[in-house]
Amino acid sequence: MTAWTREQLDTITRVDEIEISSRRDDGTLTKPRIIWAVRDGDEVYIRSVNGPAATWYRSTRPHHEGRLRAANLGVDVTFVDADDTVGDRVDAAYRDKYRRYATSIVDSINSPLAAGTTMRVVPR
Repeated sequence: MTAWTREQLDTITRVDEIEISSRRDDGTLTKPRIIWAVRDGDEVYIRSVNGPAATWYRSTRPHHEGRLRAANLGVDVTFVDADDTVGDRVDAAYRDKYRRYATSIVDSINSPLAAGTTMRVVPR
């Protein structure tokens, strides 16, 4: 695994929506899904607003690999389950980045159901 470049982090921070694809058993990628992503320091985190039942989230589980696209950025990534120590920081990052959206929308991405799906996204 490698680290994000400053330019990559800036792009992910700047855009509201990213696309996530997961790697299938045959090596191909699933159809991209639009989701929100946040930055905490030099790390990138994502969550499933619909919890672990969401199709895109379930598709990350077998291989923990995929692709992230944001603006002109396309990066092969590894999905790493986040530990409980980052929860409050990730909640705060979602509140800060998406504060112009309705509180109910931001609250849904910070719900216990969504928080339980927090993954760190690491470039490969």
